[in-house]
Amino acid sequence: MGKVIAMAGKGGTGKTTLAALVIRYLQKKGRRPILAVDADPSSNLVDALGLTVNKSLGSAREDFFETKGNLPPGMTKETYLEMKLHEILVESPGLDLLVMGRPEGPGCYCYANNILRRHLDLLIKNYPFVVMDNEAGMEHLSRRTTQGVDYLLFLSDYSLKGIRTVGKIRELIDELNLSVKEKHLVVDRAPNGLDPIFSREVENLGLPLLGAIPEDGFITELEMRGKPLLELPDESPAVQAVDRMMGKMIKA
Repeated sequence: MGKVIAMAGKGGTGKTTLAALVIRYLQKKGRRPILAVDADPSSNLVDALGLTVNKSLGSAREDFFETKGNLPPGMTKETYLEMKLHEILVESPGLDLLVMGRPEGPGCYCYANNILRRHLDLLIKNYPFVVMDNEAGMEHLSRRTTQGVDYLLFLSDYSLKGIRTVGKIRELIDELNLSVKEKHLVVDRAPNGLDPIFSREVENLGLPLLGAIPEDGFITELEMRGKPLLELPDESPAVQAVDRMMGKMIKA
């Protein structure tokens, strides 16, 4: 069964960038195929990976609602939903992408949601690694699947407020009773050498610090040119930092 690497953190902390750099590392190491799951409606993981998406899991669910049971002859509801799931899967060499869309609301049809989640579980098992970019509230992570998370990366910017926000998100995740094997902290846009006050706040948080990602002009340049982050060069400071972190975290 594949390993699931999920991102957690408030908006604007660089979760999408981290997800893209983790995928870049896995590609470079030949850990393919990889399934990228964009579970943050406000993120741009699609752009960071240089892919094009037309539909999401949410739109597949809406398509099912609109049929009102009028399915093609000989097709069951479950078969129809499975077909829709495979239709929205964006496939590229060594990297596939699934966009979740907005999470289901309280009035959604439980049957459709349960079927989609079950087939998503089966889909995930086809990949050595699954990388998930989550929204701050973690709604999709709590609802999407019965499968647990192997590595949960909490991302914070370089501020005391950011670290304290990570603490609140961790409390939320603990309340969801998610199965998480390893939890790590990653600090984004960090200077060389962490301030002692900041380091004490990290220590009080109680999460192991996996590493820090420095400011990186290569990222800014690619984003201004509308290029995917997978095109970052090996000399990119952010790439080098994430490569070191992944080398420590993924032992086998």
